[in-house]
Amino acid sequence: MRDYEEPVYLISVVAKVLSIHPQTLRQYEREGLIEPSRTEGKMRLYSEKDLDKIKMILRLTRDLGVNLAGVDVILRLKQQLEECEATIDELRANLKTQSKGSLVKRESSFDLIFIKEKK
Repeated sequence: MRDYEEPVYLISVVAKVLSIHPQTLRQYEREGLIEPSRTEGKMRLYSEKDLDKIKMILRLTRDLGVNLAGVDVILRLKQQLEECEATIDELRANLKTQSKGSLVKRESSFDLIFIKEKK
């Protein structure tokens, strides 16, 4: 099984699979929406992860009418959300390993966590 982030697809293959012009992929790269890997000969290589991101860009632009500036904002917000979720998961894991269960106090039904300082 291939690694999800392993760059293996040439620009011509990606363009054909997604039914878009290679120039569209170059434009997405110029706009900073995607960042394909490069071979030593400077050929672009795309991973499965890149393909999924391009598919999302195409859905946003074609199906929802979002312009590329809007796509950029959406992608940045999505990345920030994923980073926040990872931080939350890490904090939850740390809380589970704490020796004292009284450190966490649930104040509401919004799953906010308040930590009391140790004295």
